[in-house]
This record gives sequence, C-alpha cells and structure tokens, in this order.
Amino acid sequence: MARSNRHDESFDSPKGFSALNPRPSRSRDRFGRFTETIARGMGTPWFLLGLSIFAVVWMLFNTFAPEPWRFDSYAIGFTALTLILSLQASYAAPMILLAQNRQDDRDRVQFEQDRQRAERNLADTEYLAREVVALRLAMKDMATKDFIKAELRALLEELEKDDEPAKPVAKKPATRPANRSAK
Repeated sequence: MARSNRHDESFDSPKGFSALNPRPSRSRDRFGRFTETIARGMGTPWFLLGLSIFAVVWMLFNTFAPEPWRFDSYAIGFTALTLILSLQASYAAPMILLAQNRQDDRDRVQFEQDRQRAERNLADTEYLAREVVALRLAMKDMATKDFIKAELRALLEELEKDDEPAKPVAKKPATRPANRSAK
C-alpha cells in the first residue's frame, strides 16, 4: 500500500518545496471565516440586545436573589460581570480587526480587478473610436449616390450627342443644266 505523503496533496509545487515556501493553510482561512462570522454577529442589534439582557439579568439576580445563591456581589461592583465583559471585549476587538483586514484584502483585490476592467474598457473604447474614424475617412473617399448620378447623366448626354446624326449643311439644290441641244 502506498504511503500517504502530505506533499502529494498539492501538485502545483515540487515535493519538499512547500517547506521552503509555506502556503496559507485551510485552517487559517477557516479561522478567518469564523472570526468574520463572530464579528458580523457582534455588529447586530440582536447581539447588543442579548448582551444588555444578559447584563441586566446578571445584576438583578445578584442583587435580589437569596444571599447563598449570589455569586457576584453588588457591594464590590459586580466584579465577575466586569471581568466577563472585559474578556469579551478583549476578544471582540482583535476579531473585528481581523475581519476588517480580511475585508480590506477583498476590497483591494476587487479594486484591482475593477481597475483592470476599466483599462480594458478604455482600450476597447479607444479601438472602436479609431475604427469609426477610419470608416468615416473611408466613406469620405467613396463616391456618393448623387455624384454617381451626375456622372452617369454627363456620360448619357455625351453619348446622346455622339449618336445624333450630323445635320447636313443646307446646300442649294443642284439644278440640272438644261439640255439646249434638244431644242
């Protein structure tokens, strides 16, 4: 049976090359997606409402519950609640920053793609504008319908002149000499 080698999983680089040039693993991407999901969740009104309800219930329970059941004293300012909220905030801030960095990376890639697409569109537009100018110049050199009609009329008039028989010059009718000898 063939031995499984983790380098065989990627066919786009030689064996052992990945140790020299490590590629980002799938787990980093999975962690990034996870932190983005958490950051998106923290940015919703429902999270704020839930956190507010949690804090109010905590404070009410530790204020009005029987003394043996209380685990966070009002007298010392709800220290456990403060620590929990501080811990939540200390984890939330880096997750939000990570999500913002990932969004910045996506925006940067999108911006680059948009810029390349705009350059292609500009190049296509310039090409089409040059083609339209070339067609206009070519059309200027072409004979128009009116020009061809005028040329044909001129040729027709010229042909008609050539086809008309020449009008004979009026000659005086020739008179026969009278035969004087017959008299």
